[in-house]
Amino acid sequence: MKAFIVRPFGTKAGINFDDVQKDLIAPALASLDIQGGTTAPFLQAGNIRADMFQQLLVADLVVADISIHNDNVFYELGIRHALQPKRTFLLRAKSLKEAKDRTPEDDIPFDLKTDRYLEYDSTRPADLLETLTDALRQTLASDNRDSPVFQMLPELAEQDRSRFLPVPQTFRDDVELAFKAGRRGLLGLLGMEAKGFFWASEGLRLIGRAQFNLKAFKEAKITWEELHKLNPLEPEANQRLGTVYQRFGDLDASDQALQKVVSSKTAPRADRAEALGLIARNVKDRWRATWRAQPPEKAPTAALASSDLLKSYEKYRQAFQENLGSFYPGLNALSMLTIHLELARKLPQVWESRFDNEAQAKIELETLEAQRKNLEGAVGISLEAAKYDLKEAGKEDRWVDISAADYLFLTNKRPQKVAFAYQSALEGAPSFYFDSARAQLEIFQSLGLLTENTEASLAEFKPKTEPTAAFAPPARVILFTGHMIDEPGRKTPRFPDSARAQVRDAIHKQMERELGRTEGLVVALASGANGGDLLFHDVCEELKIEHRLLLPLTPDTFRNESVSPGGVFWEDQFDKLLKKYGTVPHLADKAELPLWLSARKDYTPWQRANLWLIHEALAWDAQNFTLLSLWDGVKTEGIGGTAHMRTVAQQCGAALVTIYTADLPKADAASPGVS
Repeated sequence: MKAFIVRPFGTKAGINFDDVQKDLIAPALASLDIQGGTTAPFLQAGNIRADMFQQLLVADLVVADISIHNDNVFYELGIRHALQPKRTFLLRAKSLKEAKDRTPEDDIPFDLKTDRYLEYDSTRPADLLETLTDALRQTLASDNRDSPVFQMLPELAEQDRSRFLPVPQTFRDDVELAFKAGRRGLLGLLGMEAKGFFWASEGLRLIGRAQFNLKAFKEAKITWEELHKLNPLEPEANQRLGTVYQRFGDLDASDQALQKVVSSKTAPRADRAEALGLIARNVKDRWRATWRAQPPEKAPTAALASSDLLKSYEKYRQAFQENLGSFYPGLNALSMLTIHLELARKLPQVWESRFDNEAQAKIELETLEAQRKNLEGAVGISLEAAKYDLKEAGKEDRWVDISAADYLFLTNKRPQKVAFAYQSALEGAPSFYFDSARAQLEIFQSLGLLTENTEASLAEFKPKTEPTAAFAPPARVILFTGHMIDEPGRKTPRFPDSARAQVRDAIHKQMERELGRTEGLVVALASGANGGDLLFHDVCEELKIEHRLLLPLTPDTFRNESVSPGGVFWEDQFDKLLKKYGTVPHLADKAELPLWLSARKDYTPWQRANLWLIHEALAWDAQNFTLLSLWDGVKTEGIGGTAHMRTVAQQCGAALVTIYTADLPKADAASPGVS
């Protein structure tokens, strides 16, 4: 989250505004994990006004100090109030009439006298730190408009910030490459790194889309929830979250997110239609849950008795009416209404029991029949339009063909014609197309509806495939980090080459302990540097633990940098690993930061490599995460070393298991150890 501070500079009217920022505003923002500052960082860029305008528009929060009459402050505050409706916080020093530099003009302008602001003591601004922190937290959580412009003009639409947040093309390229390669860990790293920039929200949007399309729903949930915090009413974030929550079975949360899209005044009709269709699917899932567990003879009665059957139809129909160009919700509406009518005919007593008399039941049935007739015609036209568009574009879409067969199934009374439509649509298709089409037919089969069409159609299907076992996250992922072999002449020995056997034994014991306390699959990850990394892989091989090699650089470059300095033994170990894996994921081609990241201070390629390894571990979605480290206990080794990896991993919820080099038994300096 980003903030922009609007304030005077230096000391004016007896107030040191630089100290106010240092002692009050900056600590309050830091405690809320909000980054940001004033226009000062732009002074050398030569385009301060353009940068100022952009920050006032895109900042998640603006803090304005209106203690004195300062033209720039009020000018910038006016721009913010005109551009954004909320999250502008005002503060002001308490009245200092006794200050010799204060003038009557330093009173609050008339236009702001009715606004709320927080007063601080300019001689002791830090005293108000807790109050300001809480006030900013409440401001961020509130949806109330604080801009007098938007308050007076309630129909005024706020600016879409995404249009003014240019994401560097090199970052876009990195996200696209990570997505195409299916590298979830790298996407997580890119998302974390993007947070340090003013375009963070749009960078995260790219990451969230990529994670969603890779079906990395756990990571996508985290990313879209972060964007949702910035704007709880934003249609895309709610649309994505609605689908993600649906995937995790949280239908209530899904409905809540999707309803915000439906209610949005800015969401396109197609997006509102999709949201309505997803809400309808949630209702359909609830409906199916009411009868699926019932015995076959009771399932139809339970299905018809559920109010969710008709509700699902109505939601699907509403979605179709919102966007007649999308046949899919219309087809589902037709299916749910057909089920409703067929069940009513099959179980007249159940149907009539909800009405006062038989006449009312008949009228309602006739009304639904008329709706079905109209819907059948509209869906047919929408399907024909979709097929025409494909033909004009010279394209094919198997899903459209399957939907056309579904339409025939619902509307045609010639079973063989329906069966032929499915046969043609599914010819040569992978099994998942068959399984998807079969799922809809099985609803009719389970309820004993349209039996002739159902039996003829299912006869054309391949035998039902056993469901592919869903990816089961491992019980534990173990990430290793540790020291390399000491360079010749190191003053204070840390990991001399003679200690290979002792280190390997220590790693072996710790890995056996981790296996012993874990029920289920264990996956191990490590880089391939000489010393700890390669010994860790060797132990995993012996213990038959699934282990993966991850390299910060290309294999040859990494070999030169981090393997060969240890000698031939380590080169042979590394080459053996490369032969085992063939293609090995690597972070970068060179030991340098990407262009879009190069301006970031105090950030090195090796620090980045550590963070990447952690995100690769997190991408396994394991129940437990262990960081096993071989460490000398020294915390001043520099950014990017073992101490840094331990700190970050612990912040990510990892259990720290440590092999301290000082605790290892001393080895004979003449002995090479493992051979």
